[in-house]
Amino acid sequence: MPLKDRITADMKDAMRARDTQRLSAIRLLLAAIKQREVDERIELDDAAVIAVVDKLVKQRRDSVQAFRGAARDDLADREQAEIEVLNAYLPARLTDAEITAEVRALVAELGAGGPTDMGKVMAAAKARFGARAEMARVSAAVKQVLGSGGAGA
Repeated sequence: MPLKDRITADMKDAMRARDTQRLSAIRLLLAAIKQREVDERIELDDAAVIAVVDKLVKQRRDSVQAFRGAARDDLADREQAEIEVLNAYLPARLTDAEITAEVRALVAELGAGGPTDMGKVMAAAKARFGARAEMARVSAAVKQVLGSGGAGA
């Protein structure tokens, strides 16, 4: 079943269960998917839907930080609940240790030697990891590996 169909089915289930918080998060997701389809005049595949979900999760995380900083815990909790609903549609994420191990292998493959190769390694890492890892965590791992002398560290 395509991911978009699964999201639509989950929306119907949330409507039947009268789960307003979950329903709201799913409707926002479907609206974002539909907006991107209309803007680009295409039908989104699973990878593109995952990219939309990932973007919405990142926006929600930024909002949570802003709301916590402004002492608006009620709004931060609502955003956090939406993150949990959205995370159900993302593939399993890699751990920091797995990310570091893959980055070391990638640095060795590319023959990257130092911080000046960061862009080259990040471009390859983005293609390799896709939605399996947050790019901020990948970037930190790349900086650590390249800063510590490359693949031999």
